[in-house]
Amino acid sequence: MEPAGTTVTTTAAAAYPRKILDYMEGFLVSKTLFTACELGVFDLLASSQHPLSLEEVALGIRASQDGTERLLAACTGLDLLNTHTLDGQVMYSNTEQSSVYLTQSSPVSLTQSIHYSSKTIYLCWHYLTDAVREGSNQYEKAFGVKSEDLFEALYRSEEEMVKFMQLMNSIWNICGRDVVTAFNLSPFTTIYDLGGCSGALAKQCVLAYPECTVTIFDLPKVVKTSREHFVTNDNQRVSFHEGDFFKDALPDADLYILARILHDWTDVRSIELLTKVYRACRPGGGVLVVEALLCEDGSGPLTAQLYSLNMLVQTEGKERTAAEYTALLTAAGFQNIQVERTGKIYDAVLGRK
Repeated sequence: MEPAGTTVTTTAAAAYPRKILDYMEGFLVSKTLFTACELGVFDLLASSQHPLSLEEVALGIRASQDGTERLLAACTGLDLLNTHTLDGQVMYSNTEQSSVYLTQSSPVSLTQSIHYSSKTIYLCWHYLTDAVREGSNQYEKAFGVKSEDLFEALYRSEEEMVKFMQLMNSIWNICGRDVVTAFNLSPFTTIYDLGGCSGALAKQCVLAYPECTVTIFDLPKVVKTSREHFVTNDNQRVSFHEGDFFKDALPDADLYILARILHDWTDVRSIELLTKVYRACRPGGGVLVVEALLCEDGSGPLTAQLYSLNMLVQTEGKERTAAEYTALLTAAGFQNIQVERTGKIYDAVLGRK
């Protein structure tokens, strides 16, 4: 007997739940990608002048031939590798996408982002059920680190901090130009990038607007690491200011950028920060908020919905709709708020003083 309210059909969809199975097995896909990157499969193939055999790949990544064969087959099925037949032997090479995004030598490589997803985000998501039940992040369960101070947990070691900064660097190398050109920012010549991290977005900004200067405002240890690993002295129009934007005074500027910052925090803390920005902002200046915007009815995009779950397991915040960000900006005093959807992952909201 079927439970009340259950309707049994004999349609093809009901007989074979392909979409549900795809979702259920989604972690198999992500872990295959993570493992291939961690073992250096794509880097090995990129460094070769010709396609490699199974034996050559297994030797190059120092892995068993049996395990390597299965991994390469899965990567081929995911369209991450090409296969070629030479003298009856299967040979492997990177696809165009793998060459561009999955090799460390590429200027728009996502490998560091993938490593961070594998070693940090994936472990937090193991406790998603607990996060939903408790309504709080899961750093203590995942890593044994209390999260009263969010970024003390996030930057729990220098190695982890560098990993996070590499993640942000790879994201803005790919998406940065889209968001800094969503509006014409040329009238704003003095810009502060609050929580600017690796400086990748600041670099995109000065490339797009030759008359502007950008100051990265971030914690002292982040600034130190950014200077050592990400921003060279050649970037004359990118500078640094050490500080905690919740605790320390903000220098006055024409424009403040908050890129993937507000989604870390509650509405109360977001308004606190935006109010502080409003007071420091020069008359006629503004704030550029960069986030993954949800549809107003909450129906999508799926990426933003999943990111919101990620905020639950890792932070105090959430992803929001354009109307919700408009309300936060308005509460802080900003006016003439404009929203621009880029058609990519991240969108832009501009508020004026």
